[in-house]
Amino acid sequence: MSHGKQFTLYTHKGGPNGWKVAYVLAELGLTYESIYLDFNKLEQKAPEYTQYNPNGRIPTLIDHKNNDFTVWESNAIIVYLVEKYDTAHRISAVTPEDKIKQLQWLFFQASGQGPYFGQAVWFKVYHQEKVPSAVERYQKETVRVISVLDGVLQKQEWLVGGKLSVADIAFVSWNNAAFGMVLSDYPGANVEKDYPAFWKWHQTLVALPSIKKVSDERAALQAA
Repeated sequence: MSHGKQFTLYTHKGGPNGWKVAYVLAELGLTYESIYLDFNKLEQKAPEYTQYNPNGRIPTLIDHKNNDFTVWESNAIIVYLVEKYDTAHRISAVTPEDKIKQLQWLFFQASGQGPYFGQAVWFKVYHQEKVPSAVERYQKETVRVISVLDGVLQKQEWLVGGKLSVADIAFVSWNNAAFGMVLSDYPGANVEKDYPAFWKWHQTLVALPSIKKVSDERAALQAA
């Protein structure tokens, strides 16, 4: 089978984890086709998809120019992309030590930011019962994660190696979810005022042409 684009990205119109992979693909100038799964129809649990991703979640990436190599888990996909296609290390770490620091932040994003922000969104928006204590817990955790990043970014412009890297890019889509859904009604949560280093870093990231382009595509899809 011939493919016009190098990659197929199985993703979701709203899911932040798919969009952070799209940001990296765009930043590296790699061509891809997105297939948006319909969660209401449980397409992510269907055999047609779980043959690629046994976990039945998004995203999954297929690299058609590498024997249809398939990888799932968003940060594993990101590591694959930079290891194979960012040989100039334009947005990835160079030294062994910085590569570990890059992994450290990607693990923190996957284990700290994503789950806490995601649970905050779930209990605020999707959970069938209102559980104020759960909402408050995850809102507090969202603020705590932001404070961790802010503390580091007060001392340095980027997370790893003194330059933009995938360690930074991986946080963008869940940050956007936090501003739009998680903290909108949280008392006293003024991120711009209380965490200025974090805020400046995030604004710099969302202004990058590749991220802005993909974010505009996301907005258009959700508006359709």
